[in-house]
Amino acid sequence: MLYWILFIGIALISWIVSASLKHKFAKYSEELLPMTGRDVAEKMLHDHGIYDVEITCIEGQLTDHYNPTDKTVNLSPDVYHGANVAAAAVAAHECGHAVQHAMAYGPLRMRSALVPVVSFASNWVTWVILAGLFLIRSGLGQPILLVGICLYALITLFSFITLPVEINASMRAVNWLQEAGITDNHTTEMASDALRSAAYTYVVAALSSLATLIYYILIFLGGSRR
Repeated sequence: MLYWILFIGIALISWIVSASLKHKFAKYSEELLPMTGRDVAEKMLHDHGIYDVEITCIEGQLTDHYNPTDKTVNLSPDVYHGANVAAAAVAAHECGHAVQHAMAYGPLRMRSALVPVVSFASNWVTWVILAGLFLIRSGLGQPILLVGICLYALITLFSFITLPVEINASMRAVNWLQEAGITDNHTTEMASDALRSAAYTYVVAALSSLATLIYYILIFLGGSRR
């Protein structure tokens, strides 16, 4: 019962954070700037001496991301073509990851190293845990569930390692936007507020993953006492 209360609470918080994020990005998209998101990304990269990262436009909304594998900053159409505070904030944030990559930022390197393992874990964890739960009353259930818990623990670890990576990228973005003169004190606060809201989504995701992990551990411990 406690888990379900916690789960519903986190789901509600997640919905509120997501709605707030969309509202703020819509609001700050009305604050115009003289540069598009693509222009901002290009300038930030060049200001940091980075010339081997490609800036691309991809489909979707808030699908923006940096890919360290092929060194691309991928911006959604609203960000790529948008000349406003929201677009500048997102573009600079993704370039913040490119700067982290160029500087061999520790948490980013750790997260990148975990990607193949977490990808494997994500593909199998649901099936392994379901098998463990289904067989929990037999001798096979406990070890299978333990394997599932270990896989889920990797996913949870990845979520928490993501937090400093995203927060640091946002700090780099906001500081650079003001130092480069792209935003003033007023619009810098807007950019900071938008990116802060985006960071909350990662915090909620990490806490949700941790709560689920604890739930599976409690099931495992309960089964081992039988």
